[in-house]
Amino acid sequence: MNDDFSAEYTLIGILTVIGLAVVLLLMWWGWRNRKRRQQDIAAPAPVPAKVLESEPLAGAEGMYVTTVRGRDYLDRIAVHDLGLRTNARLEVHRAGVALLREGGSNLFIPQSDLREVRLDSGMSGKFVEKGGLLVISWTLGDREVSTGFRTRAADDRDPLLTAIQALIEGEPPATPTTSAVAAPDA
Repeated sequence: MNDDFSAEYTLIGILTVIGLAVVLLLMWWGWRNRKRRQQDIAAPAPVPAKVLESEPLAGAEGMYVTTVRGRDYLDRIAVHDLGLRTNARLEVHRAGVALLREGGSNLFIPQSDLREVRLDSGMSGKFVEKGGLLVISWTLGDREVSTGFRTRAADDRDPLLTAIQALIEGEPPATPTTSAVAAPDA
């Protein structure tokens, strides 16, 4: 009787492993085909050295969520590492917006390519509270795309939103926004 149960469990285990392998294979195949269909999408600009060396107008740690076509929050772009969710630092500079990503290619959105910035509740697999996601719409080559960024601290969201909006309007702040520390009384 024990042999019947062990044979049954072995068969169930083997079928489960085969099923998981098929699902993973289909996911890989779909991602590969998506990348093939998106080969005509231009690569984003690398972050210029002068931007990396300069003090940002605003910046925050968080999560790079993804980049999607236009405003279709479910049409993730797979090419050029744009579909990979990573930890990142978003920095706003006079020249544009830099996304410094861990485990993915850094990308730079020139000030002239910025179209709109807004707060939203999610995109392509990452949904959060209302206004919890910073979404930047910009031009990549000849296409409009939207990039999502989730700050680690909610207090970091508004300074980024304000700084990017100022860039879009052509009025970047004169000095970087830094928190002032009061000097102790002597």
